[in-house]
This record gives sequence, C-alpha cells and structure tokens, in this order.
Amino acid sequence: MQPNLQALFWIVLGGITMSTLALVGGIMMFVKEETLQKLLAPFVALSAGSLLGGAFLFMLPAALKTQSQPLEIFLWLLAGFTTFFALEQFLHWHHGHKKNAKCRKPLTYLILIGDALHNFLGGFAIAGVFLLDIRLGIMTWLAAAAHEIPQEIGDFSVLVYGGWTKKKALLYNFISASTFLFGGILAYGLSHQLDLTLLIPFAAGNFIYIGASDLIPELKNHTDWKTNLIYFLCFLGGLCLIFSIKLLLD
Repeated sequence: MQPNLQALFWIVLGGITMSTLALVGGIMMFVKEETLQKLLAPFVALSAGSLLGGAFLFMLPAALKTQSQPLEIFLWLLAGFTTFFALEQFLHWHHGHKKNAKCRKPLTYLILIGDALHNFLGGFAIAGVFLLDIRLGIMTWLAAAAHEIPQEIGDFSVLVYGGWTKKKALLYNFISASTFLFGGILAYGLSHQLDLTLLIPFAAGNFIYIGASDLIPELKNHTDWKTNLIYFLCFLGGLCLIFSIKLLLD
C-alpha cells in the first residue's frame, strides 16, 4: 500500500473509531449515577496524564526533529493552545456540570457546537500527524482517545441534565464527534498545500491546554488526602502508559 493511501486508511479508521467513542456515554443508561461519579474523576486524571505525556514525550520531540527553527515549533504550540482557549472562552465549552437551571438548554447546544469544533480541529491536526508518521499518529490518536472517554461521559451527562432524552443525547453526541473524521479527510485533501509538520506542535498545544487547563483543575481542591492520592496515581498512570507505548513503538 502506498504511504499516502496507508495514511488515509489510518485517518478514516481513527475518525470512525473516535466518533464511535461518543457512544460510551450510553453506559450512563446502565450505571448508577453515584458509581459513575466515582469512576469519572480517576478517568479524568488518567486522561490528563495521557494528554500531557503524548504532548511532551511524543509530539514535541518529533516536531523538533522536523524543523530547524525551534521558535516556529513553539509558536505553533502556542497557536494550538490559544485556539482551544478561544473555543472555551467564546463558546463556553466545559467538561463540568452546570447546575444553574436557567442556562441548561443553551448550555447543551453550546457543548455540542464546541465539541464539534474541538473534534474537527483535533481530527485535522491528528490526520496531519498520520500523514507524516503512522506510528506517531497512532500514539497521538491514543492520547486523544484517552481524553475522549471521560469527556463524552461528561457531555452526555450535561445533555441529559439539560432536558434531553438519553437516546437523543447519545445521537447528537455521536454527530458532534463525527466531525473528527471530516477534519481528518480535509487535512488529507489539503496535504499537498500545507506544511503538515507544523500540525504536530499545534496538536500538542491542544493536548497541553485540555490536560492542564480543563482536566487537572477538576481534580484539585479535595481535602481528602486519600482521594488526592488516587487522582495523582491515576495521573502518573497516564504518563507511564504513554511512556511505555513510546518505548514499545521505538
């Protein structure tokens, strides 16, 4: 199989699989709310470690090998970080639960719009990584997937809390996640017109923002040291998981 066709195969497979992960919110139909809340925070800690590990252990080292000007790498890193900060500021995209009844309905639509844009940009950036290096693309996809599981459960919870039926929430969550595939296909189509090497630090900036700004704050401010220790160990587990995969792929 030619390299470009092989990359396209992985882009499509990764996009379909990432979209399917949106259905993980369906476990809410079978799991008690109390049990789910106990599992969700450790998953968040694990995904935070995976995202930061993917950015610092895989993506940035790979980006620095492709460019002779490190400043350009870090400018694109900041661009990726800033883009997702702007998404959160202007679209009010949150992983947490809003308890204010007045903002329930508008919040649900904002979550879907923000999630769709997030997935589109993520698919675009990760597809660029696949086109450069299949192994690096797989690693980047795995780190992103680790983040998607707690996010999709959280988004599903907010949609249901905002008055949506569980079936409708699951369907629209899947539709918003499918933009990941569209972003990947667009990146493939534009691959001859773009310097795809710069999408690696852009995606790394995305990962760093989500891990450090969205996920880690969810785990802070607990007075119970046992709970803090569990979250910290899960975070380390995410880092170790990514490091282990790096050693395996290398």
